[in-house]
Amino acid sequence: MPCRAAWLRGIMARCPATARPALRQHYEEFMLRTGTPCGKAVKWRVDSDAPRPSMKRYAIIALLGAVAAFAAYRVIRPQDGPEQAHAERRAGPIASPVTTVLAGRADVPVTRRSIGFAEPVAIVAVKSRLDGVIADMHVKEGQEVKQGDLLFTLDDRELKAQVARDEANVERDKATVAQKRADLARQKSLVDKGAGTQQALDQATADEAVATAAVKADEATLALDRVRLGYTTITAPISGRLGAIAATPGNAVRANDASSNLVTVTQIAPIRVTFTLPERDLALLQAAAKAQTPAKVTAYASGTREELATGDLSFIDSAVDIPSGTVSVKALFTNDPHRLWPGQYVDVVVQLGMLPGSVTVPSVALQEGQKGPFVYVAKPDDTVEARPVKVASNENGVAALASGLAQDEKVVTEGQSRLSPGAKIRLTAPQTAKP
Repeated sequence: MPCRAAWLRGIMARCPATARPALRQHYEEFMLRTGTPCGKAVKWRVDSDAPRPSMKRYAIIALLGAVAAFAAYRVIRPQDGPEQAHAERRAGPIASPVTTVLAGRADVPVTRRSIGFAEPVAIVAVKSRLDGVIADMHVKEGQEVKQGDLLFTLDDRELKAQVARDEANVERDKATVAQKRADLARQKSLVDKGAGTQQALDQATADEAVATAAVKADEATLALDRVRLGYTTITAPISGRLGAIAATPGNAVRANDASSNLVTVTQIAPIRVTFTLPERDLALLQAAAKAQTPAKVTAYASGTREELATGDLSFIDSAVDIPSGTVSVKALFTNDPHRLWPGQYVDVVVQLGMLPGSVTVPSVALQEGQKGPFVYVAKPDDTVEARPVKVASNENGVAALASGLAQDEKVVTEGQSRLSPGAKIRLTAPQTAKP
């Protein structure tokens, strides 16, 4: 086997001439630190009687190889560095791959998004208007009813008897009136003939008036009892959907008892959706309220793009909520079919106007800088310019720009993270369609 010196000479023969002094120097420093004479040769024999080299010597040889490789790397790399840098300078900056699109022009709707909840236009708790016992129930829980539909019937036997008595009293007193009028006529005839007294005539006149008043009182009592008899049939005060029924036939109810609601009727068609918008949108809201055509409001299932219903802006609160800085707004929906449910949370999109002839770009082209939004504009020399823009609207993946960009200018939509002002670009997938 060759000695270490011969091994070193083999390595140095493979290195450039400029690297050999440094390699020799590193080798000598290593040998001095490990305590091994630089010129000492180590011979290995392969016969079975000779002692084999120890693991320490294998380690020393491996370290020598590592030192030689490191020294060669240290010496050779500085020679390649300037040449490589010079080559890179000759080649120029690397062009970044990007995708572009032409800025378009279109009429863009001004929309605002919010979160709202559906609430009924009307909700009525049905109560009994007199004391009684429920005789019959004509509806089921959750049933759809129309205004005037029969809900419950109370025991009406007592009230029917009272009405019959009142009717009899009216007939009796009408007969009395007829008698008193006849007496009054006779007294007038007698007085005219000089056979009667004025006192008797006055008494007959008074008796006739009393009998007439009694008839009117009886008729009033009859009317009152007929009204009370009507209260034994409980009907739906509004059209809507019934809630849980709290009383069944046989239960006693009390008149207008706050704790004894029979059932609740909730009107869900039409239905309202209440939401809020920031104070900065107040001018747009006021303009929309004055428009001849009501502003359109679309409700979506919460967290999705599933459209539930479309309605009209119907109410703007008269004051801004100071703590939140928002304005309460309501929209009215016909809700047919019943896709909106009272208490349901929905995503709301309200259209508050139009931006005619606006320059448009895809929303992904917008970048946010320290001074506000900007876009990268591709120039004819295959470089980019960071162009500040003013965004008027950014909805549904399309941004409408109020200023900063002209129609048909080419903006970058993919690859912006690798760009800076003046950077070189190359188109990977040219996209010339306008948004």
